[in-house]
Amino acid sequence: MKDRYSFLAVLTFAEDGISIEFPDFPGCLSCADTQEEAIHNAQEVLSLWLCEMEQDGEVVPPPTPIHQLALEPNQTPLLVSVYMPLARKQVKTASVRKTISIPAWLNAAALERNINFSQVLQEALKERIGMAQ
Repeated sequence: MKDRYSFLAVLTFAEDGISIEFPDFPGCLSCADTQEEAIHNAQEVLSLWLCEMEQDGEVVPPPTPIHQLALEPNQTPLLVSVYMPLARKQVKTASVRKTISIPAWLNAAALERNINFSQVLQEALKERIGMAQ
């Protein structure tokens, strides 16, 4: 696994925003309203895509040279670099939202006591899977 990857993104500018695609990764797409947001979103989607490829044991292809891109007048290339140790850490520690159902009386009692539902669930899950401290 490499520490750094750089790939070209193609930004397509339209009246309703900016679409982002990576010629080397069909399906690796994002969008944005501003150029600044497009740069951020391009880096984020590429880092997630590359992390998933690594986790699946897929081979990361070499980047397409810029002179091989065929661009339309409303498109521009953007070189996107990803520092993988940071990307891997962010993916590993990312929070996932879960929707749960509990009885109304239990919810009311917990709220009265200012109980942090996320913390309690995390502690219970760690205990259940043998990771309790």
